[in-house]
Amino acid sequence: MPELSPDVLKSFAAAASIAAGAFMPALAIGWLAGKAMEAIGRNPEAAPKIQTAMILAIAFAEAIAIYALVVALIIKFV
Repeated sequence: MPELSPDVLKSFAAAASIAAGAFMPALAIGWLAGKAMEAIGRNPEAAPKIQTAMILAIAFAEAIAIYALVVALIIKFV
């Protein structure tokens, strides 16, 4: 079995980091948007409050993806 160089291992680690960091927030955003749509469907008068909370939650989930990108860049270039 050929040995992998440290640069190749760094690339695999960076790819795994960004893959997990992009996949999980995408699932979270899809799930919370679906639940918000269900809540708005059940109670249309509460739509502005639900929408505000949904946008905040999406921003927090996206922040996790940005952290994963930063970690991947650090792994790759440091």
